[in-house]
Amino acid sequence: MVLNRLHLKVQKHLEPFRLSLEKLQDVSARLRKDMIRGLGKHSHHRASVKMLPTFVRATPDGTEKGDFLALDLGGTNFRVLHVRVLEEEQRVLKMDSQICAIPQDIMLGTGEKLFDHIAACLAEFLDSQKLRGQTLPLGFTFSFPCEQKEIDKSILIRWTKGFNCSGVEGEDVVNLLKEAIHRRGDYDISSVAMVNDTVGTMMSCGYRDQSCEIGMIIGTGTNACYMEEMKNVKRVEGEDGRMCINTEWGGFGDDGCLKDVLTEFDEEVDKTSINPGVHTFEKMISGMYLGEIVRLVLLKLTEEKLLFRGCPSEALLTPGSFETRFISEIEEPDSGLENAKKILTKLDLDWDLVDACVARLVCDTVSSRSARLCAAALATIVNRIRINRGLDHLKTTVGVDGTVYRKHPNFSDELQAAVRLLAPKCDVTFLISEDGSGKGAAMVTAVAQRLALQSRLLEDSDGEDEEEEEEEKCDANI
Repeated sequence: MVLNRLHLKVQKHLEPFRLSLEKLQDVSARLRKDMIRGLGKHSHHRASVKMLPTFVRATPDGTEKGDFLALDLGGTNFRVLHVRVLEEEQRVLKMDSQICAIPQDIMLGTGEKLFDHIAACLAEFLDSQKLRGQTLPLGFTFSFPCEQKEIDKSILIRWTKGFNCSGVEGEDVVNLLKEAIHRRGDYDISSVAMVNDTVGTMMSCGYRDQSCEIGMIIGTGTNACYMEEMKNVKRVEGEDGRMCINTEWGGFGDDGCLKDVLTEFDEEVDKTSINPGVHTFEKMISGMYLGEIVRLVLLKLTEEKLLFRGCPSEALLTPGSFETRFISEIEEPDSGLENAKKILTKLDLDWDLVDACVARLVCDTVSSRSARLCAAALATIVNRIRINRGLDHLKTTVGVDGTVYRKHPNFSDELQAAVRLLAPKCDVTFLISEDGSGKGAAMVTAVAQRLALQSRLLEDSDGEDEEEEEEEKCDANI
């Protein structure tokens, strides 16, 4: 009887996390509205879902081949990779890679110094691979807020992640890289394609499965991209074909449209974050915040004397002490309860078996909401693609990456089950991405190169009929 009463009181606190199918459909409808606003020429500046054009105009068709370089810069280290695309085997091979550190003085120095450092590391890598003398195309994953103007032109809006190099904000980073390579004068690269990591995720899966037209990341942060009809991308000239759109869906709800879905715990997480009021959706579903939401729920239940005999430990009172990986460990089907006991002990809590079961229930509730919200957002995209193309039924593939999706024992199953309910006319396959920022970046470059070649061939054949007519006239006159 006592247990029953306890259970009911705990459930009361967890109820706001439980979103009905109707509520998820409602969230999906709100995102659809926001996506349309983000695509608009005059409305995009007030949209919380930015819908950024990536200038990636096609997914792989299986004919791409050759050697490519990839550069992945997104933190205190950067990677250089040599990638080979084999057409016959339909495989993308990472031949080799090298990690280069970026010292603090370079992170805070001049832009010239930073790009000189990158160019020097690239030269060293080319030597080690015996590629010096070849002029290879390069895919550049640059994970900082940028405004992309073309596939090979991207303006840095602002530095984040501890970088503050002068003379880079407001400048084209592709140009800065090329200038640094030219300053050296001992090697060259051919075309450069700028790649967002979510687009890389989609493209790295697109060679294996050519119906892959969506990329999704659910890790520390969250984002998605998909192939949109050009006629709907009002900010870019042209009506024909498609373009990959980087939704930046982490910002969904920044205009207050998700207020009724937020719990008191979400509001607390937002208030104490480094960017209050920003990335509302991301804070409800991504790995950077899930552990903190669970900590706040456990603390509330302890204060209500429903857990740990009403005595919180110093650790439980400390923000960030409940790591998101604990959620995955506690929810493991076989060892979950044992893991819960170890983690609660590590947090210096005076627990009993009931406490361990309640902690597991809290983890399950928070991660389940994350998976279902993510499913609502993904269903918005697949439904949009189906309607865009006037199809009764859509068969498509999503390339996925991120630790939450990869490591959590139930997340992918819950997400897929909810997508089936929210997009019943879509048959969605999920593929785990292999190195989106490396292989995926090379694939973006390979596709851009294929399209450029096709367009050159078309230009060469333009006017061929007229030329033949002229020749015929000439023959007739002779």
